[in-house]
Amino acid sequence: MILLEILTQPTVALALLGVLCLVVGLMHIRHEKFNTRTLVMAALLLALAVVLQQLRLFHMPQGGSVTAGAMLPLLLIGYRFGVGTGLLAGFVYGMMNMVQDPFILHPVQVLFDYPLPFMAMGLAGLFRQHLYLGTLLAFGLRFLCHFISGFVFFGSYAPEGVSPIYYSLVFNATYLVPEMLICCLLLKVLPVRKLLANIDGQTEPKEKLRHIHQS
Repeated sequence: MILLEILTQPTVALALLGVLCLVVGLMHIRHEKFNTRTLVMAALLLALAVVLQQLRLFHMPQGGSVTAGAMLPLLLIGYRFGVGTGLLAGFVYGMMNMVQDPFILHPVQVLFDYPLPFMAMGLAGLFRQHLYLGTLLAFGLRFLCHFISGFVFFGSYAPEGVSPIYYSLVFNATYLVPEMLICCLLLKVLPVRKLLANIDGQTEPKEKLRHIHQS
């Protein structure tokens, strides 16, 4: 079904391919290593994100849900392996999300609803020493993607007399704010410093671990 929709709108495929090429190019520029171990660990975290996505605490009637921290594995990929790898993982997760629940109106809408919001989780890696700040940045950018898509392409769903901008703002904040708070809570209660240091089977020097704090 999703393949047929993409084939009928080749610009969608070109847009997705363009984003993927940009991510691969960024990884090359940043000299991020993508060896077998990184691939395996990133795949395991992606699988965990998919599982957690099914544990929905609340589901919005027109899409969007509050989960048991489904974005946390994507955040950890960005924190541990770098921004480029985090963006790539978010792209893959977005594609999996699109295959499961496709809704294609326009190539730009596809980008803002599927790959870009989840790629934003990888940008948390820009603040690897400040986990909460990185999480805030990631969710802020994800919110921006859904917000733009909401009022540009789904403004007709707004109740009569309600501004599409206000509708999109409230609608997306309703599930993204709780989702972000859940991820922050998990970052607080889980031994994230040790997890980040050992997630790929390696041990970081103690001096480096001291710089990775949750603030």
